[in-house]
Amino acid sequence: LTREKAMRKFARNILLGALFASCAIPALAAEAQPKPQAMVDALHSAFGDNHARAVHAKGIIVTGTFTPDPAAQKISKAKLFVAGKTPVIARFSNFTGIPTIPDNIGDANPRGFAVKFQTPGDTEMDVVAHSFNGFPTKNAEEFRQLLLAIGASGKDAPHPNAVEKFLATHPVAKTFLTTQKPPPESYGTAEYYGVNAFKFTDAAGHALFVRYRFVPAAGEHYLDAAAMKTRGADYLQPELTQRLAKGPVSFEWYAQLAQKGDVIDNPSVAWPETRKLVKLGTVTITAVADQAKEDHKLLFLPANLPDGIEAADPMLLVRNGAYPISFRHRQ
Repeated sequence: LTREKAMRKFARNILLGALFASCAIPALAAEAQPKPQAMVDALHSAFGDNHARAVHAKGIIVTGTFTPDPAAQKISKAKLFVAGKTPVIARFSNFTGIPTIPDNIGDANPRGFAVKFQTPGDTEMDVVAHSFNGFPTKNAEEFRQLLLAIGASGKDAPHPNAVEKFLATHPVAKTFLTTQKPPPESYGTAEYYGVNAFKFTDAAGHALFVRYRFVPAAGEHYLDAAAMKTRGADYLQPELTQRLAKGPVSFEWYAQLAQKGDVIDNPSVAWPETRKLVKLGTVTITAVADQAKEDHKLLFLPANLPDGIEAADPMLLVRNGAYPISFRHRQ
């Protein structure tokens, strides 16, 4: 892209996020949602305002391709699934909005994986996932409350502090914070889950609801206690660079299909593992991107979707409005 085209593209993404922030979509307006600015403010309250991404601040940008699986065409008419190989730009990351958080501690979980599919002649599609099958709260407003509680629970706060009180009445959030997997051996050896639901529609108009997951071709590998002591605070980015120098890092992308009775608008409830998985294709990461060139212009919008895929969880509207605010703030 030329600089002029790139600027038009960024402006379009910002506008799209603003439209989602200001417009109510009746099918998703099941309950009151916090304003996107309130979500960004809550993230800054919890992790500090570091003029970086408000969450998942520490990460590495990579490039590669997506190859669709024929099975994907049977459940969605999106051009992405018939376009052959599609370029992707992706970002692996640690949790929190702290750019210097150590890689080798539990507080950096869940790890993030965001992918931008750049289908020629079609709308870009962004997917945002993390390495835990679920979310700490049922909706965006409860997540805002959790973030504010974290921000109010410094080391000098009396006990029970605000976050302890929140977790006492929100057991799912407590489970999320206390049952994370150990740090991964590599960003390329963690499994990632898209916890928000989407509606897929096929060429005949048949619809179903899905959640995403990315399964590493190398298998899942996490550090045990002894291995954690041998890894430095910044081991994940050089590890991935060295791994890619030896060959591609691949993930099989699946859609988990909902069945009758599965909750669609509550990401804190994982769907049963007995639910069918349909392979959408393979994401193959081949190179580390130019970080300085890509970082400040890269924006992922999880409700940036092509025809054949729709947002089905109200939280996606808040996320889609909040991300552009964080994007502008870190420029």
